[in-house]
Amino acid sequence: MGEGRAIEAAPLVQGLTWEDMHVATAFRTAGRTVTETDLVNFVTLFGFTEPLFWDARHAVSAGYTGRLVPGALTYAIAEGLVLQTNVLHGTGLAFLHMALDVKRPVYVGDTLEVVVEVTEARPSRQEGRGVVTTRNTVFNQRGEDVLLYTPVRLIRGRDGNGSA
Repeated sequence: MGEGRAIEAAPLVQGLTWEDMHVATAFRTAGRTVTETDLVNFVTLFGFTEPLFWDARHAVSAGYTGRLVPGALTYAIAEGLVLQTNVLHGTGLAFLHMALDVKRPVYVGDTLEVVVEVTEARPSRQEGRGVVTTRNTVFNQRGEDVLLYTPVRLIRGRDGNGSA
């Protein structure tokens, strides 16, 4: 290795292009357990000062059985799990739209994983790019669906000219 010279090397990880994302294909992410630290950091940083998230007694009085996690934190963890698969590494160009449904409560101590299924993949109006829609279902450790979101993303094509 020469000092002061750039070394040509292929990326270790490359995400899928939109052409590689076929309708009905699916994958599962790794799991991640939600911690008390996750909850406290999130509600503090983003101002989620609702008593449901700060006061365990209040959550119990509302019928919840543990330290309740905001749906926004559940979504953020799920999206992080998807990105950690590297499916979009270097190919994701934009997050265009999303619908989101909270199905069940998530509590500190729950372990989450996401199943991602491609529901639509089509070329965009601009050459070298495509629009991909997925159905991302978040499950807890009991296999219960806790959150469902359907992101629509702009993804680079195989020709590599889909620069943002």
